Amino acid sequence: MNSIYNSLKPIDFAVVGVYLLLLFGLAYWVSFVKKRKPDENLFLAQHSLKWYSIGLNMWGTNVGPSMLIASASIGYTTGIVAGNFAWYAFVFILLLAVVFAPKYLGAKVWTLPEFMGKRFGDKTRNVLAWYTLITILISWLSLGLFAGGILVQQLLNVPMWQSVIAMVLVATFFAASGGLKAIAITNVFQMILLIIVSLTLTIIGIEKVGGLSALYHKVPANYWNLFLPSNDKNYPWMAIVLGYPIMGVWFWCTEQSMVQSVLGAKNLEQGQLGANFIGWLKILDVPLFIIPGVLCFVLFPHLKDPDQAYLVMVTNLFPQGMKGLIIVVLIAALVSNIGSSLNSVSTVFTMDIFVKKYKPQATNKEIIKIGRWVTVWSAILSVLIALAINSIKGLNLFDVFQSVLGFLAPPMSVVFLFGVLWKKTTAKAVNAILIYGTIFSILIGVLYLWVFPVANYPGWPNFLLLSFYIFVILSAVAFLISYADKNSTIQLADSFDFNGEALSIKPTKKVWIWWGLLIMVMIALYIIFNGH
Repeated sequence: MNSIYNSLKPIDFAVVGVYLLLLFGLAYWVSFVKKRKPDENLFLAQHSLKWYSIGLNMWGTNVGPSMLIASASIGYTTGIVAGNFAWYAFVFILLLAVVFAPKYLGAKVWTLPEFMGKRFGDKTRNVLAWYTLITILISWLSLGLFAGGILVQQLLNVPMWQSVIAMVLVATFFAASGGLKAIAITNVFQMILLIIVSLTLTIIGIEKVGGLSALYHKVPANYWNLFLPSNDKNYPWMAIVLGYPIMGVWFWCTEQSMVQSVLGAKNLEQGQLGANFIGWLKILDVPLFIIPGVLCFVLFPHLKDPDQAYLVMVTNLFPQGMKGLIIVVLIAALVSNIGSSLNSVSTVFTMDIFVKKYKPQATNKEIIKIGRWVTVWSAILSVLIALAINSIKGLNLFDVFQSVLGFLAPPMSVVFLFGVLWKKTTAKAVNAILIYGTIFSILIGVLYLWVFPVANYPGWPNFLLLSFYIFVILSAVAFLISYADKNSTIQLADSFDFNGEALSIKPTKKVWIWWGLLIMVMIALYIIFNGH
């Protein structure tokens, strides 16, 4: 592949420079010029986020450089089947909106460990806080930073360590100075830009292949199916139907980085509409991120490495100036992803560990100060982990990444589903799943990925099915422990009435109308994109 860096002209560098100046200027204004209320915190944007900001911020957290590369790569090799990871998600985003969000906002919590602590006690909160920190630090921050480092390295022809440090400095500036509100405001601009540039790439590609009809007929028919046969080795339909929900519940309903924007909602209706908005935005994942890979399959059918599909399209199809703009968009996605993750790490540590355990009487000024220091140290640690990952050779990061998520998801999905939906769930059951269930799930993952890798031992089930089996086992254990734990008392703080009116507010008519429209559209898409 021709290096995109070698094809850049002065106008491209000018576009990059102007954009970065605007980005820093906006963050500086939000952080230091605009007046902040004395009691305003960095973490939940003073509960001021509206639906559009919530949706765009969640999408910005979800859309990282690894998604751009991996989605185009899968599109190149298998078609739109990976669209299930975007379109099937609407079911679990709906679950977040109508089941989990009323409970979270009604309990008036800052973090999800705090929520579970109100439900089951301090031990659960402590275990979940550290679990969440490690998950965000590795799965979101370090792996995302590493994937972004590879991308910036390819784009700008600079060493990995410079790429990683540059990205984390920009992201840390936003997270440490302005907090969630600075990130959310910049995300609105960044995500609109991402839509425009990625859509432009798709439109140019469609014109190059001769239109939509030509694209449809120039690739194998199964490239347009969301559900593949049960004997497909990568994504059989049964694995997606049964396995993805485990990841979906964990990712969309219990993951601090994703749910944090909803926690910062102005009110419940805005949070539910914001969740609905990201459901609509996820529809764009297929045309913006997967279809470019399908187009690349038609235009450049002999790529040695499908992971290069997205940048091959950019390098060969975009005119001068637009190449600089795509660099801006990718950098924006990196800053958004890393900044949101840093803010989540800071929130969890500050509120669930520092304030809860060490300084309950901390002033807002002290909370902001410790939050900023945690952000900085998290950034430094993530750089070290990302550089350590870079020293590993022969690892297909993007394939393994999805598998890792599949093995992290079952314990959290069990804990939150039982904790929210079944009143008789006990603290003993939840703590057992969080500690021993996690060890069990990760052990299976280590065996699957490294000790007895599926490439050498084909008897393994698909990793999505394996995630489903683990979920079923842990669910049975949680039920049995809760059922047998007759003497356990369910700990409910005064502010957390399990059946209280504040926690069971019904969605408004406007919320149901928008969700009804989205459900109809998604059903139509699944009918259209099957049977080919």
